[in-house]
Amino acid sequence: MIKRQKASINKLIIHKVGNKFNDTKNAFSEAPVDFDEATYHLMLPYLLKPFVSVAETFRFHHHSDVGLNEINTYSEQIFSGDTDFVEVSKHIVTHLFEQSNSAQIKTGDVIVCHFENIQYQDFFTDAVGIFKIETKTEFFQTFLEQKSYDIMVQKGIQAKKVDKGCLILNTSDLEGKIVLSVDNNNYDAQYWIKSFLNIAYPDDSNQHTKNYIELCREYSKAILQPNFGGQEQSNFLAKTVDFFKENEIVNVETFKEEVFESEEQIQQFEDYKKVYESDNNILIRNQFDVSEIALKKQKQKIKTEIKLDTNIQIKLDVDAPDASAEFLERGFDEEKKMHYYKVFFNAES
Repeated sequence: MIKRQKASINKLIIHKVGNKFNDTKNAFSEAPVDFDEATYHLMLPYLLKPFVSVAETFRFHHHSDVGLNEINTYSEQIFSGDTDFVEVSKHIVTHLFEQSNSAQIKTGDVIVCHFENIQYQDFFTDAVGIFKIETKTEFFQTFLEQKSYDIMVQKGIQAKKVDKGCLILNTSDLEGKIVLSVDNNNYDAQYWIKSFLNIAYPDDSNQHTKNYIELCREYSKAILQPNFGGQEQSNFLAKTVDFFKENEIVNVETFKEEVFESEEQIQQFEDYKKVYESDNNILIRNQFDVSEIALKKQKQKIKTEIKLDTNIQIKLDVDAPDASAEFLERGFDEEKKMHYYKVFFNAES
């Protein structure tokens, strides 16, 4: 995440990107925007505010050499100042256009911006921002004509949130330049993250925590829920979250010993893990540091609801791993030939 209190816009230009699948063309500006004061003070927070709460970072990726990653190269040219800003921004839009691999990809305005004095951690740096505005909002515009006010409908950019954006910081770690990304139109997430930016999560505690919890979540959906029911699924997820909350370092062997009750369950989990790693082309580490940021984000994605075909739902608290086993019983009624849940409680609220 960043801080933007001292940030400023050095240069900003707006182009329009088309889609080669529906014969819409790019339209390029020939000069950066010359802001008036009101527009500048509205534009700066509009572009940077989404990144204030972004905790996860990315790094540029390329199958052979990261130096061949287009956006990595173009951002470096802007940072160095050796290449004309307007021409580099056109190359960025052309590269975005080339990634429109289906008619579903929307056209829109593309903003390329060079920021200064963005705070990341405890230091200040400049950054390149690339933003795609796909959604225009209708609004009323009043105007005076012949001593009377009239009204008309216009379309414009809503100054609340960007559709897609990335912030490339002019700072690196051992894995490369630090990149932040937001996407509020997730219908084409692969187009923005993989095709255009070609970025991936770094090999750090954020990624390891995310990978393991996602493995557990998918295992619970694919194996536990259909074979053992929603209660077992919810118990497992609650135990998983509790283990991550109670341990600063995750050791996979310790995790299996504490979460599973039998060797058969452990083997079942191991078999699923091998398939999951192969299908998703990832390697789950045997030991890693827990990222509290990644844990918090992944916990929000965990659903511990038992949905029944009688239009009843039972919602379990993922932060209370013992509650389900202690206060919820599952059984089968021979007379009705139906499964049931029995819930124990002291008072309603």
